[in-house]
Amino acid sequence: MSDVSEGTVLIVDDLEVNLDLLGQVLSEKYDTATATEGEDALAYARAHPPDLVLLDIMMPQMDGYEVCRRLKADPATEHIPVIFVTAKAETEDEMKGLELGGVDYITKPINPPIVRARVANHIELKKAREALQEQNRTLEEKVKERTQEVTRTQDVTIQSMATLAEYRDPETGGHIRRTQHYIGTLAETLRDHPDFRDLLAPYTIEMLARSAPLHDIGKVGVPDYILLKPGKLTAEEFEEMKKHPKYGRDALSVSSETMGDNSFLGFGMEIAYTHHEKWDGSGYPQGLSGRDIPLSGRLMALVDVYDALISKRVYKPPFSHTKAVSIIEEGKGSHFDPDVVEGFQKITEDFRNIALKYADFDEERNMLSQ
Repeated sequence: MSDVSEGTVLIVDDLEVNLDLLGQVLSEKYDTATATEGEDALAYARAHPPDLVLLDIMMPQMDGYEVCRRLKADPATEHIPVIFVTAKAETEDEMKGLELGGVDYITKPINPPIVRARVANHIELKKAREALQEQNRTLEEKVKERTQEVTRTQDVTIQSMATLAEYRDPETGGHIRRTQHYIGTLAETLRDHPDFRDLLAPYTIEMLARSAPLHDIGKVGVPDYILLKPGKLTAEEFEEMKKHPKYGRDALSVSSETMGDNSFLGFGMEIAYTHHEKWDGSGYPQGLSGRDIPLSGRLMALVDVYDALISKRVYKPPFSHTKAVSIIEEGKGSHFDPDVVEGFQKITEDFRNIALKYADFDEERNMLSQ
């Protein structure tokens, strides 16, 4: 055994003389272990994985080919390089060994310098691979940490921006949190629909849910006397209120251009600008209709209306869950995308549960049970 080992080599041969010879050749640089049978070699490799295996082919009970096959079939030992050391010198024998996963093939009688050189090369290669794998794992962890940091920063940005609108319209309370969960749940329900399968990839659903709180960011541009008015708006006041989707789009557009349309701000801008469009073209600000309305806007239109219906406002009491569902069903094909309504109908209880969890008032909770 060497004083400073450069690795461990498992030598497998049914003849003691061969084990002794190979042990002497390698003892200056490596620790060695020996096995005279295939089963013993496999058991040792699983319990104490060596850096390399020197493997004879012609052994009783289990030959070296089968030992190699089993080593490579076991996740615990598949990474261990195997060098065949054998008297079988035919090309087809060597090819078979390499096809089974062997990294090299040495014929007997052995040449000690050749054995040492090839063992050294393959152990160095193994250690280099392991070092690269460890470096990759470290890099992956750093990328994961960085991604999580960016995600947290984005979420804080979204919440901060959405809170600005909430401060201007304090009665919305949990509206932001509820709509965020509604839209994610609705999108997940629709992701297998043939018309939406290509539009609702997991990343898109994540971005929709994360950016949904920005849908009313444009309300920061609406005058207080309109935004906070306890009664019905006049026609002129409503025209001013109808500008908030454009205000929201404009507020997010500069940053969205920098980060790209697939960023959370890109989705937020789209939602802010189109969530008051209607399927029949009677919505605002553009009067879009049907599939000309981005899917994000069609989804947000439904969840925004549902939440407005079940929420308490200074100008109205909360509606029951049953009535809110009925009103949305009545809007199928006029206000809302029919396919989106059909998806909603499958998960109305999920909406009710989300509303209950984030309800602002006991009055709302009581009405949600109806």
